[in-house]
Amino acid sequence: MTKSVLGIIGGSGIYDLPGLEKVREQNIKSPWGEPSGAVRIGEIAGLPVVFLSRHSPGHKLSPSDINYRANIDVLKRAGVTDLVSLSACGSFKEELPPGTFVLIDQFVDRTYKRESSFFGKGCVAHVSMAHPVSPRLPIHIAQAASDAGMTVVRGGTYVCIEGPQFSTLAESLTYKQLGYSVIGMTNMPEAKLAREAEICYATVAMVTDYDCWHPDHDAVQVSDIIKVLTANADKAKRLVAQLAKDFPREHEPCPIGSDRALDTAIITAPEARDPALLRKLDAVAGRVLK
Repeated sequence: MTKSVLGIIGGSGIYDLPGLEKVREQNIKSPWGEPSGAVRIGEIAGLPVVFLSRHSPGHKLSPSDINYRANIDVLKRAGVTDLVSLSACGSFKEELPPGTFVLIDQFVDRTYKRESSFFGKGCVAHVSMAHPVSPRLPIHIAQAASDAGMTVVRGGTYVCIEGPQFSTLAESLTYKQLGYSVIGMTNMPEAKLAREAEICYATVAMVTDYDCWHPDHDAVQVSDIIKVLTANADKAKRLVAQLAKDFPREHEPCPIGSDRALDTAIITAPEARDPALLRKLDAVAGRVLK
């Protein structure tokens, strides 16, 4: 069995993870460029935990400027087996007011400026994204929330836009009519890349506002969002502490195979593969390329 290493990506408002013990910061080099920053490696209740601030401390990186490939690559190099994304978002449903935590089970990708795959010319691979969330992770997160006296909503669709601008009213109304639950700017291609790296992935979407479809939120302002972000961040840190306390110490095989996603994904013949690209894939795909 593989030992569990819990990865946490902190989104807006979450630039550190209090409670980590035996902490060390490590700048891990990636062949995919510069990650958002150093990873903080430590333990919570004896469980190895790796934390990365998505926007970097001080929130220096916009959603479009984040190097998602490098971030996932360095988390893989740090040994992460299970990854939880803590992400601020807007809501399309009255029953998901600001302060609500939603355990996402589906994504819609509306981004267009980002590198969304580790694979390409010289080594082509097609992983399944039918079920982008590894199902065991939300179960553990929901149980941790219950044990911590918190409420989370199970299930929902997250539409990821490019940003950094918020939606137009027409866009917001369209997404609402399509039945999406929340809107954000960062979980794609993050979830796709985690799947390619065979890391089990789940999102805790933390609602900060109703987006502009709502008559009381027709002019979303950062100052208003920050107030909710602060409260959400405190809850998220409590949730992570409880999750780590109860998390299985041995990595549980994923029922949908997200931790073996490359078993049948690579289509390029061995003799046609680009050696330079294969070297960059050493961490992400080394298990199947050896």
